[in-house]
Formats: sequence, C-alpha cells, structure tokens
Amino acid sequence: MDDFKNHLDMNSKDPSTIDAYIRVMRQFMEWLLQRPGSGGRFQTDLLTKNALQTFINELEDQGYSVSHRNRVKTVVGQFANWMLEEKGIHVKNPSKNIVIPPQEQLAPRELSLDQRYILKNLIERAGDERSAAMFALGYWAACRSSDVTNFLVRNADIGPKIGVITVGHKAGKMRKLDILNEVRGPLYNYLKSETRKFPDSPFVFTSKRSERLTENGLHRWFNKIKTDSRKDEWILIEDITFHDLRHDFAHRARKAGWKLEEIALYLGHINNQGTAAIQSTVRYTQPTREQLKRRLLDIKG
Repeated sequence: MDDFKNHLDMNSKDPSTIDAYIRVMRQFMEWLLQRPGSGGRFQTDLLTKNALQTFINELEDQGYSVSHRNRVKTVVGQFANWMLEEKGIHVKNPSKNIVIPPQEQLAPRELSLDQRYILKNLIERAGDERSAAMFALGYWAACRSSDVTNFLVRNADIGPKIGVITVGHKAGKMRKLDILNEVRGPLYNYLKSETRKFPDSPFVFTSKRSERLTENGLHRWFNKIKTDSRKDEWILIEDITFHDLRHDFAHRARKAGWKLEEIALYLGHINNQGTAAIQSTVRYTQPTREQLKRRLLDIKG
C-alpha cells in the first residue's frame, strides 16, 4: 500500500485525493480479507470482477453514493493497472465492464413526520451517549458520514452553554458551525462520559478496536439502530441511510425560510473561492418523488 501511495504521489495527485484513494483501497482490502478463500491475506487471484462488483453492491445497500461507488471502481482499477505495469504482476483489471447506473436527479430525500419520529425514538431507546451524539450530528447539524468519522476532539468547542464545531473532511473543505442545543447537549454528554474506548484518541468517535470509527463502521451502527425497530417501524425506515439525515436537514431548513446560500454554506457546498456553491444546493428546491406521485392524482383523462 505504501508503494501504491508513492506511485500516486509521483504522478502528482493532490494530497487529499491520495488520502481518499488509500482509504478506498484499505476499505476494499479489509473487506476482501474477510471473504471465504482469502485465508486472511491478500492474494492477486482474489482481485476479480466478481469481488469488486459484490463490494460495490454492498456499498449501495449501505447507502453509499453513486460518486463514491464510481470512485471505488476507479481506484481499484488504477491499483490493478499499477500492479501490472509497475510491479509486473499479471492481474486482470476487475473494474472493466462494471457499470454503475447514474442516480436520479430528483431532490435529495425528505423524511416524513413518522420517519423522523421513529428514528428519534430509536436513538432514545438505544440509551447511549455515543449513538445520541452521532445521530444529532447528522440530523441536527447536517454532517456527512466523513465529517463524523474524522471529527477531531480539538475541533469541538463544546460546553454546558456553548456549541461550535469545525468539520469538513471531504475535499479538505472545513467549515465552522454554530450548533443547536439538540447537538450540543448529546455531544457534551458523550465527550464527558467514560464510554469512549480510546479516551486519548484525537478523534471524537472511536470504535471498539480502533482510535477512529470508520465510515463503514458508522453505517453498520446506523443499520444496527434501525434493526432494533419494531415491525411497524421497520416498514417505514428500512431504506433510510445516515446521509438521508443530512438531506432532510436541508429540506427542513428550506421550509424554515433559509436562503439557498445559507443552506449551501451550512452544508459545506463551497467552491474553491470559499463562497456558496448553490448549484449543489438548488436540488433541494426540486420536487421529490413523493410530490410527483401525489401530482399524478391531479391528471385528468
């Protein structure tokens, strides 16, 4: 992996891009080593089209975006080409002929009142500070999964009456956010609790075995929260992802009268000049699928 990182560096890749590529490859490798037949070690014949397609399908099931899945395809393909061209290891490119359908360009998901009610109930029933803090960052502060998993303790200015956080791992675009008490309270309680497995970790959220919770770990946690629901609850929340919390925040902000520029800056939709990139945020004014479904009833024969 170090050799591959050096190869990317020599080819003048941006440092943030290199970091993203290596994280993708590590995530794929960790998954690959858990598959039957691996014996717990990497072997070139494991790098198959079937393996990559199965991994990408699982990412889709976990709620990862089309852009992330395309990045996984690109990175693994480049890794295979590097092994062949630079290392002389004969391996077929597993990304060849893998097609990832584009995502619908309707508005990002807006949750129903019942869905919001169920999710908040599930977090309260879970009864632990960690779950409450992670959910609050997604639901009440519109944080991405990468914002949460890379959130540093030094970037949490949290107290009994103060709440300011600095987040923004994607593309290295950091943003300082004033937060609601619904975020400040759970985050303050979690940081003051003794439940963190690695209390000296620079990261706010740790896992049971590592000083930093991974994005995959975050998605597993969210799915676990949902599976603790009752049958009538599960029907309504089965396909909700952690990223949908961020989308729903934007819809709620829009209904509360926020301007598109305000939503863009809070979500981190920022261009290279540091100003609001509303072309990303304008999607929240587009009709949702449910809205279009209701409008169908208005069509007369």
